[in-house]
Amino acid sequence: MTYINDSTASIDAALRLGTVTLAVRDAARSTAFYRDLLGLQLLEEAEDRLVFGVAGRSLIELLVDASLQPRPRGSTGLYHVAILLPTRFDLAQILHRFAEARIPLGASDHNVSEALYLDDPDGNGLEIYCDRPREEWRYHGDGAIVMGSERLDAAGVLAELPALPPTFAGMPDGTTIGHMHLKVGDLATAEAFYHGALGFDVMLRAYQGALFMSAGGYHHHLGVNIWESRDGSPPPAESVGLRSFTLVFPNETAREATLARLSAHEIAVHVDADGPAVFDPWGNRILLRVI
Repeated sequence: MTYINDSTASIDAALRLGTVTLAVRDAARSTAFYRDLLGLQLLEEAEDRLVFGVAGRSLIELLVDASLQPRPRGSTGLYHVAILLPTRFDLAQILHRFAEARIPLGASDHNVSEALYLDDPDGNGLEIYCDRPREEWRYHGDGAIVMGSERLDAAGVLAELPALPPTFAGMPDGTTIGHMHLKVGDLATAEAFYHGALGFDVMLRAYQGALFMSAGGYHHHLGVNIWESRDGSPPPAESVGLRSFTLVFPNETAREATLARLSAHEIAVHVDADGPAVFDPWGNRILLRVI
């Protein structure tokens, strides 16, 4: 079995991820986390909306509503937003910063990348990671990428820093949203939508309870799992959590090709002031942009 789609049926290889919108409860608390701890720039600020990013490019938009409730256990939605750093040195800098601040972390070596995990103050999951060079990625005989969850060599990461680490100056230019990881109700439905209708290539099926998909041969732009949400339903509208994420196409021709594919699969496209968007089977809003 070959896991990589025929390229003529795939979403555009130059696709990238754009702004992710999350709902949170407290603006000051979230600013302390995203700006003061993580080192993202506060690009826009209003009473009920905050936008954080790097070098003027938005990465995380927060919609603030003090009445929101925690997301129920077992519901679908966000597993984590993954922030991709340009280099291992950058990962070392933020790992050192977290260690100094005594921030509880998860950490993994995924073969293709090295990653840190933490939650924001509202329980929205975040991954902060750097990729290994693409020429070091390995593949199974059937074309599936080799990924795992092994112990991170934290000492090796920190060894990227000089004896006197430089002052942390925030997340560096070139930081992007690397991938999204979602909790879904079942993997077959997720694959039918994201692979069958949107056209993401399946990179790995063999990981227990999860599926990883991408554009252009990346290890994954999208992960989905049922580890905590098998047969689950979307959380109530008044819950904190994911409101939307953005697929950014390189040009209008690429976006139109995806819109035509969605139409052929009878997937409704909603057009509003933000442009076209679709909803996955669990109500996650996906914005389709050309930027």
